[in-house]
Amino acid sequence: MNRLARTLAVAVTAAALAAGSLVAPAQAEEPAPAAPAPTTESKALRVTTTTGVSLAAQVKGAAPLAARPTVVEFTPYGENGASFTVGPDYNFLTVQIRGTGDSDGDFDVLGPKTQQDVFDTLQWACQQPWSNGDLAVAGFSASAITLFNSLHRKLPCVKAAIMRSGTFELYRDLLVPGGISNSVPGLVVLLGIGALALAQGPQRVTRNPASTLDAVRGLLTSGLDAGLLNPTLNTFWKERGFRGDATRVPTLLIDGTFDVEPRGDYQAFQQLRSQGTPARLLVVGAHDGAPRGTDFGEAQISAWLDHYVRGVDNGTEDEPAVQMLLANGSRQDQLLGKFVRYTGDDWPIPGTTWTPLSLSAKKSGTKASPTDGSLALTPDTTTSRQSYASITSVPTQTDPTTIAATGGGPDGEVNKLLRALPFSETINLTNQTGITFTSPALKAPVTAVGPATLDVRLSSLLPNTPIWAVLSDVWPDGSSHPMTTGRLNTGFPDIVKSKSLYSDGQLVQPYGDYSAMKPALPLQARDYHVELWPIGNRFEAGHRIQLTLVGQSPLSLPSLPSINTVTLGGTSGTRLMFPTVPGSDLAAALR
Repeated sequence: MNRLARTLAVAVTAAALAAGSLVAPAQAEEPAPAAPAPTTESKALRVTTTTGVSLAAQVKGAAPLAARPTVVEFTPYGENGASFTVGPDYNFLTVQIRGTGDSDGDFDVLGPKTQQDVFDTLQWACQQPWSNGDLAVAGFSASAITLFNSLHRKLPCVKAAIMRSGTFELYRDLLVPGGISNSVPGLVVLLGIGALALAQGPQRVTRNPASTLDAVRGLLTSGLDAGLLNPTLNTFWKERGFRGDATRVPTLLIDGTFDVEPRGDYQAFQQLRSQGTPARLLVVGAHDGAPRGTDFGEAQISAWLDHYVRGVDNGTEDEPAVQMLLANGSRQDQLLGKFVRYTGDDWPIPGTTWTPLSLSAKKSGTKASPTDGSLALTPDTTTSRQSYASITSVPTQTDPTTIAATGGGPDGEVNKLLRALPFSETINLTNQTGITFTSPALKAPVTAVGPATLDVRLSSLLPNTPIWAVLSDVWPDGSSHPMTTGRLNTGFPDIVKSKSLYSDGQLVQPYGDYSAMKPALPLQARDYHVELWPIGNRFEAGHRIQLTLVGQSPLSLPSLPSINTVTLGGTSGTRLMFPTVPGSDLAAALR
């Protein structure tokens, strides 16, 4: 489990919840002697940037250190912050980002100063005696975000990139998705960075006492800038997102079906492919962990580096552009090895169909909630309204991607606890506080892959309130397993049409306009377009699709309670645009 996940596990378990036996074989053969581990050599370094800031770094490789292709990672998590390991054909350079660990300067939330440091460091690394002039960059979460933010600069000597779970746009992909502050994950990241900087404090004080003030000031300022002072998508946030790709190197993008940063790699894949950059989207696990029996993408990482950095003819360029391990009914079952392999040539998968499912007042018969509405292929002929209390919900049931980051993979203690208490993760209890809309039982399996959209007409007692939607797989036993969520602050009703995704003239992935807040009048009904993060699940025959509207997760910045009212039926009723891949006929499965 990486640092973000470990710290999140402590915070989320406390907020949400207020442990395999080992069997010895009957007869064991004596194992063969293990091959001796290759001897490695590491060297501590300092990099002085063009702005005069001194960054801490370490290069490590097979002994003795010699000129080799070098993989570079920029981390805010101190001297032990490397997220990747490489084979003996490569050296690995870990660079501590400014204002973190033992690096001087002020942390700027991976902004322009950090981006200049990235350029300067790569230019320096290219000329070092342990580098042969061929570099690759790699990142996981914060270190991947650093690279995404820097791609508008032509990065020196870089031949390939590996990005696992980074944000394409820091605002909408992680810290303020849907215009709602994702406060706990953001705070956890900042506390983790600060704690590790504090742990290396003695090194800093001994080496350069004056740099301590810059580091402290940078962390405090960053917390205010990212957490409170920039609620709209302004210049501050635009400087901390993708602004073009001047380097255009082959990029392997890795994510997880339930990752806490689930949007960025999909969007990056689309952008890079549209400009002709070789890219692959590999959905095999990130913060959410790798399903049991899989390798977390390690083999593909090695093949990608070997081919594009060392020129090895290994055929990796001929593999499918999109490779996914889909859920098969629940997040926990996926982790334990019950998943569906799926491949495609592009994202969204070519031939994807978005079927409109109307939110209907007709009873589904499942008694999922007091209202017990339905998902239907046709809207109700008459207009009606349903209301629910927008109050804080149970995060283990309504925030599956953040919870997944705490789990520690299939054998993590948090996931073990959630499996021991299955009611804590299914959304059945929380459904009683919201309104639900459930489809008939499916007559055939349906594979759902892609972004989804909720077009909802809604009014509220308050001018700004969160819309929080959860899409779940309902099993024949009635248990409802969250698959993905959508969220939107009602102060942001508009979309940017030129950046939104349409299929057959219908909006299927809205690109929200968060440039300025436009509060509604109390009880004013307006149309909203809520983006649900990509879903990857096979709904088996006999299962049902369920949408829940409920109060927001407490892992986001708290909001005042309110009463929200949703319009159903008629010509302006609420609908869900639900994605299915070729070979799945949702309409037929529902008839």
